Amino acid sequence: MAAFVPRHRAERFFRERVKEVLLALARNPNLQEPDLLRLLERKDLPPEVLHELARHKEAAKSYWVKLALVRHPRTPRLVSLPILKFLHLFDLVRVCQTPAVPTDVKHVVEETILKKAERIPRGQKITLARQGSGHVAAGLLFTNDQELIRAILDNPYLTEAHVTRIITRNDLPAEVVELIATTEKWSRRYDVRLGLIRNPHTPFGRVLSFIPDLAVSDLKELCLDRRMPEPVRRYIAAHCLLRINKRQRGRTRAQ
Repeated sequence: MAAFVPRHRAERFFRERVKEVLLALARNPNLQEPDLLRLLERKDLPPEVLHELARHKEAAKSYWVKLALVRHPRTPRLVSLPILKFLHLFDLVRVCQTPAVPTDVKHVVEETILKKAERIPRGQKITLARQGSGHVAAGLLFTNDQELIRAILDNPYLTEAHVTRIITRNDLPAEVVELIATTEKWSRRYDVRLGLIRNPHTPFGRVLSFIPDLAVSDLKELCLDRRMPEPVRRYIAAHCLLRINKRQRGRTRAQ
C-alpha cells in the first residue's frame, strides 16, 4: 500500500518500523525531496531501505539527498561510494566529521578530498588545511608553501601519529621538515624527534638539541640507520659513549 499512495496520505508510513512497509514507502514514486530527506533523518533505517531510497528518481535529481545518503551510518558502501564524486569538497569534509559514518567510508572520502584538492585555489587549500581531517592535512604537506604548511601543522585533527608517519617520507619537502623541527607543538614529541633526527633535511642544530633527551637504546638504533648522514651518526655514537661512560663512573662511585 505504501508504494503507491498519494504523497498526502503517506504520512502514517514515515513512522513505520516494519522493513517491508519501509521498502514499499521508499519505492513510492509520489515522494518528493523533502520526504526522502525526512526518511533519511531516521538512523534506524535498514540498509535495504537506503538502497531503495538511492534508486528513487528524486534522489537522482537532489544533491541534498545524495549528501544525506553518504552521511547516513547504515548506507551500504556500494551505494555511498559512487555518490562521492558528485559532492562538493567541503561537504566531503563534513562527511569525514560525521561520527556515524563508517571508518572505511571515511578513508575513501579522505582520498577523494586529496584528489579534488589538487585542483582548488590556494585560499581554499589553506582553509582545507585548517578544517580537514588529520589524514587530509598530512596529505597536503607535500608543498613548499610555508603559509599552507603552518596551517596544516595547526590543524586540530593532526596527531603525533600522522606527523611521525609523514616525517619518514623521503619525498617530504625540506621546508616541511624544517618547520616541524622548529614548531614547539611537534618538535617536543619524542617519536617525532626520533623521526626528525633520521630525516636528512632536519637542521643539524636542531638534531643536536634533540639528542640529549633521547634514550641511549634509541640512539644506538639510530646509529645503525645507514640512511642518516655520516656526521650525525658519528656525533650520536660519541654522545652515546660519553653517556655510557658517565653512567659507569657514577655506579663506581656509588659502590
